[in-house]
Order: sequence, then C-alpha cells, then structure tokens
Amino acid sequence: MINPKVVILGGGFGGLAAARALYKTAEVTVVDRHNYQTFLPLLYQVSTAGLAADHVAYPIRGALRKTSVKFRMGSPLSIDHKNKEVKLDSSEVLQFDHLIVALGSTTADFGIPGVSEFTLGMKSVHEALTIRAEIMRRFEDLCRFEDDTRLAITVIGGGPTGVEMAGAIAELIRGPLKSDQKQAAAQIDITIIEAGERLLPTFSPTLSKRTKKDLEKLGVKVLVGSPVSGVEHRKITLRDKQVLPSEITIWAAGVKGSDAMAQLSLPVSGNRVVVEPTMQVKNYPNIWALGDIAGALGKDGNPLPMVAPVAIQQGKFIAKQIARLSSSKELKEFKYLDKGSMATIGRNKAVVEVKGFKLSGPIAWLIWVALHLFYLLGGRNKITTIADWTWNYLTFDRGNRHIMDSQ
Repeated sequence: MINPKVVILGGGFGGLAAARALYKTAEVTVVDRHNYQTFLPLLYQVSTAGLAADHVAYPIRGALRKTSVKFRMGSPLSIDHKNKEVKLDSSEVLQFDHLIVALGSTTADFGIPGVSEFTLGMKSVHEALTIRAEIMRRFEDLCRFEDDTRLAITVIGGGPTGVEMAGAIAELIRGPLKSDQKQAAAQIDITIIEAGERLLPTFSPTLSKRTKKDLEKLGVKVLVGSPVSGVEHRKITLRDKQVLPSEITIWAAGVKGSDAMAQLSLPVSGNRVVVEPTMQVKNYPNIWALGDIAGALGKDGNPLPMVAPVAIQQGKFIAKQIARLSSSKELKEFKYLDKGSMATIGRNKAVVEVKGFKLSGPIAWLIWVALHLFYLLGGRNKITTIADWTWNYLTFDRGNRHIMDSQ
C-alpha cells in the first residue's frame, strides 16, 4: 500500500502532534512561517522578564528529528482543491492526499475601535519582547523624571492569559523593579479589566474569587463587569463612559482563528473553520482542521476552548482518522477529554480545577510548574527554565530585564 501524502500547515502543538503520529504511515510535510515552535503558555513570562525568549522557542526540525517528516518554512497562499496542491509564499507547490490546517489563532479585537492600533498583543515572541521593552523603557523614564509622574499599565481580559500577565507584572514591580529604584516602582499602577462579572469565567466562582483576592494582594486593581468600548493613545474608555489612563495597554481579551482561513477559501463560522464531528473541513473530506482555527464543538454544543490540550488531542485523532480512511474503515467522531484548567497568579499562587475538584495555593502552583515543564519542548529549554525559575524564586530577582525591541 502506498503511503498517503500529508501536508500539515502549522507547526504548533496540534500540527507537531499530528506529524509525529503520522510519519510511520504517511509521507508528511510540515509547513510553518517560523522555523521554531513557540510555547505560548509561557509567553507572558518573557513579557515580564521571568524567562529569556529562547527558552520558549524550539526548532521545529529538532522536534521532528528521528522521524521522516519534512519541514518547509513558509506560509500558504492558496489551495488548489482540484489538483490537491497547496501553494506557498516560497513559490513551492506541495501535493497532498490529505491537508491538515493547524494555523492557530490571532488576536480578536471584537470590533472595538483602537485595539489594533493602541494595544499590545500576546501571540508571538516578538510581541512578548515588545511588551517587556515597553515596561522597562517606561520604568527608566520614571527613574529619570524623579517626580510624581505615574505609569498606568492595563491588562484587558480576565481569562487565564490576562490573570497570569497581571500577576507577573505585579511581581516584577514588587521585586526586581522595587530593588532597582524603589520610588519609581511605587509609581506604577496595574489594572486588569474583565467584561464579564468575574475573573476566570470558565472556572468555578470560588476560584474566581480567590484569584481576584490574590491579585489585589499583589496591588492589582481589578475591574469586572466593565466592557471596553474603545482604546486610544494612553487611555481606555469603558462602556459606562468611564475613561482610564493607560500608558501601556495589553490585550488579552480573546483570539480568533488565523486570518489565513479566508485567504485559503475555507468555510468559516464564528471566526473559525467549519468542521464536521470527524474533524474534516465541511465539504472537503480530504482537508482537516485542528486546534484554535477549527470550530469543533464540545458536548455542550459550544466551540471547544483554544488551548493546547485540545489541539494535541485533535492532532493525534486526525492521524488515526487518516489511517482509518487508508484502511477503508468507518470514521469516528472527535470527543475532547477535558483534563482540567489551571492558571497561576504569581509566586506560590495558582488555581487548578479538574472535573469539579478545586485546588488553590502552593500545591496548585507546583502542579502548574510541573505540567508546563512537561509540555515544554527540548531538554535545554526545560533545564534553563528550571534554572531561571529557581533563581527568580530564591532571589526575588529577574535577570531578563533587557530592552531588546527594534527601537
């Protein structure tokens, strides 16, 4: 039997999971615009000087070593459905029997004016380094002015990413920046804004309450039930017309499927590719979609969350589906196994929820640390991350406070 040709667009969690599950039974090629995978769950730590940027990036070729998977650096331009070909911006054309679309997500502004112009996103290493540089540059300004000027930093979005970002910024200020220049650090204000009635809306109310309390202990002002209606230069307007000063505004309020969906002429609904329960793209039985870009539904009929475990499970599932097709077996429907949710608020502070079991505090924080190390690619990255975290924990310092953006 001739092995099918499988092209995977995207080298994130789901794309790599599918590639590693397929390479023994298919000719697999992975395409990504970068030659590395970004460990998005720890990107906020790069933004807040907790980790160096290269700790959360791992070469895709390294991840696929000891497999027969090919890699091409590039972005897809178009799909020729009739000839089963995908054209890349590198001018290369790849033939496929099966195409897996795993292009991830991009920032969703929900149509709010000013988001794209005046906020900083959290979807790439470049954006993380920009946030870190902005925080450190404004801190240096405070040290230079030596007056009562205040620096307002705002995180919009009270989900796990926003909560983790706000907590990490607070600890950066209370620790290293306070040690560097106490007066300047005392002039920095942090606010987190959530449109809903509580932080971490997908968690239980008790853990949301605990998270709010922990953030406030760190000096973060928490605004819930406060939808943002517009963002301008150095200010945010809420729906109730309240205007907040904000020198640095970080957008963590939501994401949507990659903009490449429209360019590839795939069926879209609710900013995600429409897929069947089998994970096949609607009307295209030889094209599959997974992860953030796929509009797969859960048991409750709602779209599955845009998190790494979903993408990984779907990647492995699609590999089995392609094997079933090759063996003329009936396809199955994808069922997501929810292994729980977690978020860290800061040092010794985290919340974990697994099927009704709730945990917070130091033990939850240790579970968070262990799980993130487990999923982090590369032995070097694991070791250097452990070293950085240990140093940060023991010394209350963060050694990655460099201003290294293009400015």
